[in-house]
Amino acid sequence: MKPKRIDLSGVRTYPLSERKNKTVMTRDKSGEIRGGMTVAELLAAMPDQLGSQALNGVIDAIVAARQKGKPVIMAMGAHVIKCGLQPVLKSLVEAGAITAFALNGAGSIHDYEISLIGETSEDVGAVLHAGLFGMAEETGRDINGALKEGVAAGLGYGEAVGRFINAHKNPHRDWSLLALCEERGVPVTVHVAVGTDIIHQHAAADGAVIGEASFRDFRLLTAIVAELGDGGVYLNVGSAVLLPEVFLKALSIAQNLGHHVDNFTTVNMDMQQHYRPLQNVVKRPTAGKSMGYTITGHHEIMLPLLAAGVLDRIGGNRG
Repeated sequence: MKPKRIDLSGVRTYPLSERKNKTVMTRDKSGEIRGGMTVAELLAAMPDQLGSQALNGVIDAIVAARQKGKPVIMAMGAHVIKCGLQPVLKSLVEAGAITAFALNGAGSIHDYEISLIGETSEDVGAVLHAGLFGMAEETGRDINGALKEGVAAGLGYGEAVGRFINAHKNPHRDWSLLALCEERGVPVTVHVAVGTDIIHQHAAADGAVIGEASFRDFRLLTAIVAELGDGGVYLNVGSAVLLPEVFLKALSIAQNLGHHVDNFTTVNMDMQQHYRPLQNVVKRPTAGKSMGYTITGHHEIMLPLLAAGVLDRIGGNRG
């Protein structure tokens, strides 16, 4: 039997004035946008909800962390470096806003190539079938050499590459995050999975050296994570798998060893939200008194905006 269309005449309604609404313009509307606005005015003009609320919350958390002398750790996927954002990161380092960085292996490679030739990011599709992808001589030779020298000197991955860049006076080292942080004593840890980076394809690669250098950096990152409690901030920017997993293990070790890591802020910033950053950065670590934020957008837009807000609120570049 063919069903009859439902009769809507008996549907119950109520006055719109009695409905509770999520958006109230007297409370939630944006401010006016005009030419010549300051950073503070622009941020204040954003509606206090959703993404803009999160952005302002993260800016406040970073500023508060530095005022308390707590760590602000920025973990980054390689795309952040490929976007040419080192000048933005440099401004945050020089202002004392970011106290430590964590990179994946690809991030360190792009940073090194930029320090050497001012360029990076090869066209993979154009060379893959010729067997030439990742085979640039200098990249494999220099980074593997830097790691061997660094491990012998007791260094971890990030510091070893940064020191190599500065020692060899790479022509574009002013654009290198690793070189800057090595000069200023700001920790940069590099976390690799063997076989994921182009330098592992080269004859100069030594798995024992790579593993030791990265493992030292894992222990260093864990020590910094252990200090996040009561006001620190951890940002995961553009890493969907590796760095969220590293952070979760570092946090677990810190808690296991008796460090109080609660009442801190975590942030995931990416072009789209993924399972591991949401679980391992935003949700699981903040199950106590902590706060987790998600900000979705392109790094080349969101990071300069975040940096502008932070630098404005802490009074600019303190050198």
